[in-house]
Amino acid sequence: MASTTVSRFRELGKKIVAVGRNYKEHAAELGNAVPTKPILFLKPTTSYVTQGQNIKIPPNCKSLHHEVELGIVIGKTGSHITEDRAADHIGGYVLALDMTARDLQDEAKKKGHPWTLAKGFDTSCPIGDLISKDKLPNPENVQLWLKVNGQTKQDGNTKDMIFDIPFLISYISKYFTLEEGDVILTGTPSGVGPVDKGDVIDAGIGDVSSFRFQVE
Repeated sequence: MASTTVSRFRELGKKIVAVGRNYKEHAAELGNAVPTKPILFLKPTTSYVTQGQNIKIPPNCKSLHHEVELGIVIGKTGSHITEDRAADHIGGYVLALDMTARDLQDEAKKKGHPWTLAKGFDTSCPIGDLISKDKLPNPENVQLWLKVNGQTKQDGNTKDMIFDIPFLISYISKYFTLEEGDVILTGTPSGVGPVDKGDVIDAGIGDVSSFRFQVE
């Protein structure tokens, strides 16, 4: 049974550590080189939004993109975690979206500035319910899918991740102490694209977990 902190990770977790460009085809579609080590960025927990609430387009954004991801919910605090012990620190999994203000991100990248506004704005992390480990016994081989207004846009598989889950937990924990309730977003497959006001996003992890959000 999950601890109180893990089951209430959206309220009690302290940080969201996101991994960029963790699928080769996604890196290619944005014209980026395939990374040789994880690209990390942070999203504040104030970016969480749950089903029944709407995704908001941030100020000055003209191109809001969807990115469906598998999230890892940390179940035990750790630092400098070895890959062979990484599984001990997983409290469960979660379906998430990494909503991205693509035009703001592109502008920041050109200037060599951080991506914070493009990635961390309010409602930029739509999040589902905790998925217990027994319901997702093989997270390294699950389908990630996303539809916009009923049309399939993303249909990938976690087996195509460049850096796998044990490696990510180990690598991240060398720099950030991973605390109970924290979430790691493991990257998005190809097919990302824009959404507009009024659009409805349906997304899921195979048939294990799904949710629906509307863009306000």
